[in-house]
Amino acid sequence: MNKVDLKVRVQDIVQKQIEAKGYVCMIDILLELEYLSKKDFEAWRFGKIDYLERVCMVNLSKATFIYKMLKSNAQELNLSSSYTVYNRYGKGLPQKLIFSKSGNTQIEKNYSTHYIDKEYFNGKSKKVCV
Repeated sequence: MNKVDLKVRVQDIVQKQIEAKGYVCMIDILLELEYLSKKDFEAWRFGKIDYLERVCMVNLSKATFIYKMLKSNAQELNLSSSYTVYNRYGKGLPQKLIFSKSGNTQIEKNYSTHYIDKEYFNGKSKKVCV
């Protein structure tokens, strides 16, 4: 998929996720684009995979482009950013999950930030990306 097609596809996914649940995040987009399988995502959530990028079927350059499109759409729709900690599922002490091989703070933040439509939770807004 070229960048123009990917940009349109990300925009559609953002719109769909906002309408369905009032927020969108990088994980949702990767799952929807099928760059991340549900099976691999669940394995990562249960701590069976050391970092998420290991099982993403997209190169880092394209993942960065997807994030930039997500952030751009979020700003256009005036969504609020919310850092979300992903902890391992299961019993025992909470263990924070890692998204990237490098563990770079900014990359981790990019993957874990959710963009929230506050109006959705106050009366189901109908925001549209242009």
